[in-house]
Amino acid sequence: MEDLEQKSDSISLRDFIIDVLKFFGLALIIVLPIRAYVAQPFIVSGTSMVPTFEDGQYLIIDELSYYFREPVRGEVLVFKYPNDTSKYYIKRLIGLPGEKVIITDGAITITAPDGHTQSLEQSYVKNARADNSTTVLKDDEYFVMGDNRAASSDSRSWGPIRREHIIGGTLLRLLPVNTISLLPGKVEYEI
Repeated sequence: MEDLEQKSDSISLRDFIIDVLKFFGLALIIVLPIRAYVAQPFIVSGTSMVPTFEDGQYLIIDELSYYFREPVRGEVLVFKYPNDTSKYYIKRLIGLPGEKVIITDGAITITAPDGHTQSLEQSYVKNARADNSTTVLKDDEYFVMGDNRAASSDSRSWGPIRREHIIGGTLLRLLPVNTISLLPGKVEYEI
């Protein structure tokens, strides 16, 4: 009788191991696609987005929304740096495809393809810089800028980004805990 009990214990141990393997397999099947196509964690590195985002803050990036809609002016984007796509940048979306972005002493005016013009309110900007430039965006180009204008390398220096470089928008700020927020940094503009 003792031999049967030991066999029974071996079977239950084997069943337990199989159940654990099934659990981890199922978890991988669920988690990996979410991580690859829906949401991805990022840690802010640098000061180009201060005061909106501080160095070391932990963000969750929404990668799914832009499959169903286009990015909107005022959203904060994470994208592949156009000159080295192995690097990721975080910046605010200022200019949309087909628009003209005019910067005069740091103030931004947008001219839409239909000729409508709007000056952007920029209460989120820190350390404004008296830049002057005009950029006309092509059909697949976006103009992005950091909120800490004096410390930001952005479309003013290396040009617009293409749609294919955009990874997603900021969905959640998780760390530090006292800064937890949904859709952090988003500003809505109408033009």
